[in-house]
Amino acid sequence: MKKAERRVLRTIGMFKVAKALLLIALGVAALRLVHTDIAGLLEEWVPRIGFGPGSRYVGRLAVEMAALTPTRIKDVGVGSLIYAGLFLTEGIGLLLLKRWAEWMTIVVTGSLVPVEIWESLRRPHIGRVLLLVVNLAVVAYLIYEVKKKEPVG
Repeated sequence: MKKAERRVLRTIGMFKVAKALLLIALGVAALRLVHTDIAGLLEEWVPRIGFGPGSRYVGRLAVEMAALTPTRIKDVGVGSLIYAGLFLTEGIGLLLLKRWAEWMTIVVTGSLVPVEIWESLRRPHIGRVLLLVVNLAVVAYLIYEVKKKEPVG
């Protein structure tokens, strides 16, 4: 394997590990909020982060947070941790240049692309579209690499 190929695989691996770490943080935060007074927490934190209580963003966030039930918060936390485990496995495997990790990343990331397309069309946002483009590039590159390594015969 060439040095450039190893570098790209390890970069993809670091991207997957970074996503996993963000999902772990989200999952832990969600699970810590299960039986918390979210409205009270918002009242306390809004001034600390520099938003005024009358801000439209704060109002929208308050409405969405008030609609969250403990069960829904728990589902978000557990789901985030499950996906984090998946991304961490992919990322570590790619950092170690394991062939199975290339296949796993193709299958897992490729299977999530239709959901990302749907979400990008339903609620367009630059971050969502950018993530979709990066994931498509990752899948395309890994398919190219795997096909290149396939024995002829």
